[in-house]
Amino acid sequence: MNHLTQAVLNIGDVSHAIQLALAPVFLLTGIAGLLNVMAARLSRIIDRGRKLTEQPLPPTLQDPQALQAALDLLERRRHLASVAITACTSSALLVCTVVTGLFLEVLLQVEFRGVIGFLFMAATLALVVGLAYFLREVHLATTAIRIRLHVPPESS
Repeated sequence: MNHLTQAVLNIGDVSHAIQLALAPVFLLTGIAGLLNVMAARLSRIIDRGRKLTEQPLPPTLQDPQALQAALDLLERRRHLASVAITACTSSALLVCTVVTGLFLEVLLQVEFRGVIGFLFMAATLALVVGLAYFLREVHLATTAIRIRLHVPPESS
């Protein structure tokens, strides 16, 4: 009878662990969406760099200094996007470790609350770092693009 009571408590503990793991799993979904956007931006940056180095140049970049400035900006953006992806991927890995820790805590009946709390804070900090680098890359991209309206001169 005592073993049956213990089994019921364990099922309840596992159920509780699943409930606790739901929030980090939703966070993983959000991080995955961010990584998708970041990877797409990185891909566009790389494609633009290849276009500038492998195809005929547009008239605005015929000057070697202008071309070098454009390539330098793309390299800076590539670096920022890459660091953002690395930080967000690290965050996702830490969140997975949190979920694993929650289940190990129940299965092994060992208290990991301090470790789990630390891992979750580290995951959140890594996500903040990734978002900050992503914001910087987006800012660089938007300040580099100047959209000019060409107004034809009035005829007299």
